[in-house]
Amino acid sequence: MAQTHTFHIPVMGIGFTIDSPLKVSKFGIDSVISLVDDILIEKMRVMYCKKFKIPYEEITEKMEDFRAKRITSYLNLIKTLSEKEFEEFKKTTTRTINDINIFFDTLPDASSLKREFKQLTKSHFSFNEIKNWFKENLSMGGIDVNIMTKVDKDNYIEGEKLPTEYNDAHAALRGFAMSDVDSSLVLSAGMNPRLYSYLSQFKDFYPDKNGFIKKKVILKVSDYRSAMIQGKFLAKKGIWVSEYRIESGLNCGGHAFATEGYLLGPVLEEFKVKREELRQSLQELLFQTFLNADNVVPKTDLNFKISAQGGVGTAEEHQFLLEYYQVDSVGWGSPFLLVPEATTVDDATLKKLVEAKEEDVYLSDISPLGVPFNNLKGNTKDLEKMRLIEKGRPGSACPKKFVALNKEFTEKGICTASRQYQYLKIKALDKEDILESEYQKRYNEIIEKTCTCVGLGTTALLANNLDTKTEGEGVSICPGPNIAYFSKAMGLKEIINAIYGKSSKITSAERPNMFVKELNIYIDFLKKKLDEMVLVSTPKQIKYVKAFANNLKEGLQYYNQLFGQVRNKAESDLSSILQDLSKSEQRLQRLNLEIVKLG
Repeated sequence: MAQTHTFHIPVMGIGFTIDSPLKVSKFGIDSVISLVDDILIEKMRVMYCKKFKIPYEEITEKMEDFRAKRITSYLNLIKTLSEKEFEEFKKTTTRTINDINIFFDTLPDASSLKREFKQLTKSHFSFNEIKNWFKENLSMGGIDVNIMTKVDKDNYIEGEKLPTEYNDAHAALRGFAMSDVDSSLVLSAGMNPRLYSYLSQFKDFYPDKNGFIKKKVILKVSDYRSAMIQGKFLAKKGIWVSEYRIESGLNCGGHAFATEGYLLGPVLEEFKVKREELRQSLQELLFQTFLNADNVVPKTDLNFKISAQGGVGTAEEHQFLLEYYQVDSVGWGSPFLLVPEATTVDDATLKKLVEAKEEDVYLSDISPLGVPFNNLKGNTKDLEKMRLIEKGRPGSACPKKFVALNKEFTEKGICTASRQYQYLKIKALDKEDILESEYQKRYNEIIEKTCTCVGLGTTALLANNLDTKTEGEGVSICPGPNIAYFSKAMGLKEIINAIYGKSSKITSAERPNMFVKELNIYIDFLKKKLDEMVLVSTPKQIKYVKAFANNLKEGLQYYNQLFGQVRNKAESDLSSILQDLSKSEQRLQRLNLEIVKLG
């Protein structure tokens, strides 16, 4: 099927894209639903069943495999409703030839659907023929889903631990696998071997003899090596990765994975150069796996897409990624938080996002997963946390327990943002004979954690006037740094026109190039690491910062060479980019002097 758009909407938080496919799939736009919170998913299913007068049967926690069943039922509902919306959209778009032309005017020239339409209309075709062609060739955007692979909590019934396939991520995978949707599963946050192996139990993930895969796998990765390792592991299980979704380590929303200072540009360059090598090696491994298992081997070569996301904000950057790095799609995340026609954000949170400045978005330690997390200052979930701390009762009541993974004090996992964990951790800290300054530092680290598994979904409840008695009204917000350069709510048409360069820029004038911004975020990250090592540093830490700084140096050299070569292709303001790179180089040189002193 021909590609309609050259951008996609990545998963954002838990609730921000919970129903995005219903809003945008009719326009051919791919978007991603988080499968973390089956409680929220069930509430959304109730709401939409009532809204569209569809019979609803509750799936309670007393039912066997309720988590998987909730996910299956919700995805089937979204599919049914989205297909109905899509059919209505096709009817309204094909009333006249002018309607069809207006639709194609919204698409980029790079759209394969638009190219095919232009080729078709060069010949003599009647309106009815064009209308029929349009209806047959226009495709819906994907109702894709996301699973954070490490959020795979054990589950129990009456104190007895259930088998692994009832773990949270496993049940979510099963819920998707048993649904009717023909779309993609986005796996993020690193490799979970048990979960990856579980994929092979569902036939929809296997290619047929013609290479068609009903349910595709997308891997979110931050470097080529990770893609190769995970791709090989899955190929040995008979699973083909249909897309490698390359995300900036730090210039992104939500959880941030800094790796060892690998910048997006050099990473994309490696994928560009080694794309065919990766495809051939993985296909050979996959086909051999099928032969060994006496399974059907596709008669045709398999291919995969490469997409990129993290900090994109202009039509020039979007086009550069498509043309220079030859990616198939570009992810636009945080800007879509300002588009109510595409995402679900409550009014108060939307206002905070619109007003956000550079200093309001920061890399925090609030996530219970122990991974750096992009956070917005003053969000209501953090304010809720501070009120509890002031009352002398730090920690969340932990009503949902999706991130109850820590087994430091208990046999069953508990969340590091929970009141139970923080009480036990502070109690243990009180017994240590340490300096007051060290005590305060470690105490602050304990109480810093926020109940994100609740906070990242509450926005969907507030936006739809649903009950928040269990969750409370605190909202966690996880935009990327890019949000600081967008200052108004937008309509869907407005942002699409901006993405494709059909309107003026929607970002502020002081916004730096996406690659420059990412570089400086990495330099800030390195500086923070060095500041933490001022008094005490281990050989392992020193080795890490040296490798980190060296990778940044190589990345900076790459950008200087890149922008020297492409000149007017990358940005209209090339001289500004080169000046910014020079300033970044000076900052990095100063940090390298500090690293040398460490030994």
